[in-house]
Amino acid sequence: MGFSADWLALREPADHAARDEALLSAAATAAGPAPVIVDLGCGTGSTVRAFGGHVAQTASWRLVDNDPDLLTHATRAAGGKATTHQIDLRDLDALPLDGASLVTASALLDLCSRDWVAGLAQRLAARGLPFYAALNYDGVMNWTPHDDADDAVTLAFNRHQRGDKGFGPALGPDAASAIADVFAAAGYRVVEAESPWRLGADHAALQRELVQGIAEAAHEAGAAEARSWGSTRTTAAERALCHIGHRDLLALPGGVT
Repeated sequence: MGFSADWLALREPADHAARDEALLSAAATAAGPAPVIVDLGCGTGSTVRAFGGHVAQTASWRLVDNDPDLLTHATRAAGGKATTHQIDLRDLDALPLDGASLVTASALLDLCSRDWVAGLAQRLAARGLPFYAALNYDGVMNWTPHDDADDAVTLAFNRHQRGDKGFGPALGPDAASAIADVFAAAGYRVVEAESPWRLGADHAALQRELVQGIAEAAHEAGAAEARSWGSTRTTAAERALCHIGHRDLLALPGGVT
């Protein structure tokens, strides 16, 4: 499982616009006055940039990813106040959690299995660590103008997203609700907020890349109309509107308000 720096750069403006600002601010508060933040699957450092202005410039980051090139990008985002940890995220025991004050993950957990999320919750609960997970896919995709193949492609894409992405059977479209359930069961107080992508003509390049990925995944999952749908949607990117559902989550240890 991995993503290119080019794809992450293309999606970052939409990601930042989608994040719920109130929940982001609450996560920064939960990190405390001298934040030590562990960012899981950090990519190029988008979460670091999203927190800019919300946490003190003295915040320390522990950037975790399995891709050394992405870690190099992320280190620059943290402005030197970071340590990098090239780790296989499947090894939860290897996560650098000691002394941390907040753990974050963005656009990651829909790729993970429920068992992996439960294991993470157990480890964080044992240390009383708050957890902020942004941009968790919720299975909803809406397009304007409507295409007769939209529903079939969405259904097939969501089926594909439940396949193994390296962590076991992925949560995919069930991610947002499953993460909330798992952390609540681990004793956390869970707060959620909607964070959908709303893509218009100013995001045409992102729409085109997104459509191509959705179409190919839906085709692999058996949607016969997926590739023709992808061609139509790619051509219409400059005049179409797209809504991709996500939810952000902040899980606070028991007793924290």
